[in-house]
Amino acid sequence: MSKPIIISFANQKGGVGKTTSAVNVAACVAALGYRVLLCDLDPQGNSTSGVGVNKKGLRYSMYGALLGYYDSRLSVIKTEYSNLSIIPATIELAGAEIELLEMEHRESALKRVLEPLYDDYDFIFTDCPPSLGMLTVNALSCSDGVIIPMQCEYYSLEGLSQLMFSIKKVKQLYNKNLTVTGILITMYNGRLNLSAQVMEELKKYYSDKLFKTSITRSVKLSEAPSFGEPIYYHDKYSKGSLAYMNVAKELVERVM
Repeated sequence: MSKPIIISFANQKGGVGKTTSAVNVAACVAALGYRVLLCDLDPQGNSTSGVGVNKKGLRYSMYGALLGYYDSRLSVIKTEYSNLSIIPATIELAGAEIELLEMEHRESALKRVLEPLYDDYDFIFTDCPPSLGMLTVNALSCSDGVIIPMQCEYYSLEGLSQLMFSIKKVKQLYNKNLTVTGILITMYNGRLNLSAQVMEELKKYYSDKLFKTSITRSVKLSEAPSFGEPIYYHDKYSKGSLAYMNVAKELVERVM
């Protein structure tokens, strides 16, 4: 059984462009011709609606798959976008955080969900919730790498060191192969002095981890989710689409 490359998008801070990055990197890697599965591990379900899947009335989702109520293959939905499938999330998933605590080997529930699907995909991307709880631990425990989307702000730097500590802990306890695949700067505004200062700090400590392309703020990128479209399909030649495609190509180069 050939194992796909599994990458989590994680940051315990909310509002850093994590879901936007998970959806758009997944769609761009899929557009490059790889078979991609996106796992929505965030009870808000924004990745799910971001690829045009309606959360209402979903019979199978990440929640039931994680808790072993049915075969995880039932919960996979093919999106209308080339080579891109998703395991959707609904608000039910919020309960899994607590229910998982009562399970044996609770940190490997997601691994059990994904193993039967390995042969069908080249890449599996996970959109983690904005916390370092059980769902995120599950994602990190079965991932080869983590992409950390972050803004160029002072608090983000503080949060980054906390996150690096958590990744180190998961690596020690559950997954010795876990690495930081890259740090992706989102919502970048090069005109702000603070952004430039934070960028300098990042280059000082994490230059080998930073993606070459930063994602700048743009109207098209902000409006794409309301159409249920990744930016590549919403406006292929927009700044945001070109930036995410660059990130996708760099990611493939880093991990293949």
